[in-house]
Amino acid sequence: MVDPGGGAICNGTLHNQSDHCHRKNCTRNGMVKEAQQNGNSNFYKPMVESFEEAPLHVMVFTYLGYGIGTLFGYLRDFLRNWGIEKCNAAIEREKQKDFVPLYQSFENFYTRNLYMRIRDNWNRPICSAPGPLFDVMERVSDDYNWTFRFTGRIIKDVINMGSYNFLGLAAKYDESMKTVKDVLETYGLGVGSTRHEMGTLDKHKELEDLVAEFLNVEAAMVFGMGFATNSMNIPALVGKGCLILSDELNHASLVLGARLSGATIRIFKHNNMQSLEKLLRDAVIYGQPRTRRAWKKILILVEGIYSMEGSIARLSQIVALKKKYKAYLYVDEAHSIGSVGPTGRGVMEYFAMDPRDIDVFMGTFTKSFGASGGYIAGRKDLVDYLRAHSHSAAYATSMSPPVAEQVIRAMKFIMGLDGTTQGLQRVQQLAENTRYFRQRLSEMGFIIYGNEESPVVPLLLYMPAKVAAFARHLLKRKIGVVVVGFPATPLAEARARFCVSAAHTREMLDAVLEALDEMGDLLHVKYSRNRKSARPELYDETSFELED
Repeated sequence: MVDPGGGAICNGTLHNQSDHCHRKNCTRNGMVKEAQQNGNSNFYKPMVESFEEAPLHVMVFTYLGYGIGTLFGYLRDFLRNWGIEKCNAAIEREKQKDFVPLYQSFENFYTRNLYMRIRDNWNRPICSAPGPLFDVMERVSDDYNWTFRFTGRIIKDVINMGSYNFLGLAAKYDESMKTVKDVLETYGLGVGSTRHEMGTLDKHKELEDLVAEFLNVEAAMVFGMGFATNSMNIPALVGKGCLILSDELNHASLVLGARLSGATIRIFKHNNMQSLEKLLRDAVIYGQPRTRRAWKKILILVEGIYSMEGSIARLSQIVALKKKYKAYLYVDEAHSIGSVGPTGRGVMEYFAMDPRDIDVFMGTFTKSFGASGGYIAGRKDLVDYLRAHSHSAAYATSMSPPVAEQVIRAMKFIMGLDGTTQGLQRVQQLAENTRYFRQRLSEMGFIIYGNEESPVVPLLLYMPAKVAAFARHLLKRKIGVVVVGFPATPLAEARARFCVSAAHTREMLDAVLEALDEMGDLLHVKYSRNRKSARPELYDETSFELED
């Protein structure tokens, strides 16, 4: 099997093959990017990230709230079992009462008794393009959120602070999208085949060449679904006898891909280089369990920007460890491609890294590019291997031609190949909006997580009742936000997650900030005491124990 990094592993030693690229200065759209010289990629960019802890009384009341909710849940289940309260949840048919149950009542306890009370804050139907302003269909419930009915009213011009529309390219049709319309008329909507059969179009080849040029790598391959790009390609790269080292906060698609691969999985603490190095060192010293043979491959899985924390991977240090221990590196840039870096080329550019230091680039077109799908990029032999062995290429329908054209249009816009500098201006505007929004929230006294340059901004709410009140009150003020709780976050770390866009005007951000300031006082969620990060173990811990 071809190795992701173009090398061959024998008895745990990496033997590099000949390079196809030469280190050089690469001129792109009038901008010069200096590739790193003499093999030195250990560039350490200062990282300003915050993970402040909540005051003790907040955590006490948060757990107390869940405890009271659990007690009332048991009480309501008792009333339902005796027919005193109507049960709206799925139950077993009387004819099948002696069968192995399809619905385990306790497994559904949290959904039935806690989530259902605040379910109106999720899955809200949108009836417009997800631009900086969008329209929301009003709905109400007559049975405490078990079912909803639409009122027929449209809530117009809601400020969109939840969509991953980082560069504002997911918008209504205008003349700049004429090429997408032309492709739709020529190719139609669907492909009706996989990439292995009749589903490879000239548009796919054009897009793959453009992605490779954008990332300054040898080759790329595109897929129709971003989630499947991870979950269906990781199993093609590693398998039994291989070791995966995964960040504890990796996205579900990375977790699923790792599990499907059959490889052994070890988890390291989030962005903690000591934790990662300990696992790497133990893997090299002890090898596989029982046999003590060397691992066939060691693959490190990280994200560029972590979607729930807003933190940025410490790429330069991870690359240094990967080189030291002869491992491979897989970087998921779903949220970082197009949104960070001087020209929007992701964390690789953000840290001024040599593209050859990363073995597997992964990214999606669903955020900054206003489309759908994903890509894998890197060395040509890696991509050629995936063309033959990727489950997504073999079994999934190819990317829709109009979608491919939208990505091509967006990528050329960012690169300046459309003859303008508007794409670069949007990248710069996103960075400016991000810094402004984060700084103002911090000054107001909110606890926010993540890197100061990450457009994903989690604001900690903690208590489940406040999560619901926060989202409901903001919608009344025509501000749409995403609120997140358990199990997507730790039980006591429920939060609102804002996504800043280049399309947001300063007036929009100020309106949101004014509403948040008032909401923070009303709900008493300004918990910050401006202390140093309460999670030093994320970066500075030197002694710890890892669970098996």
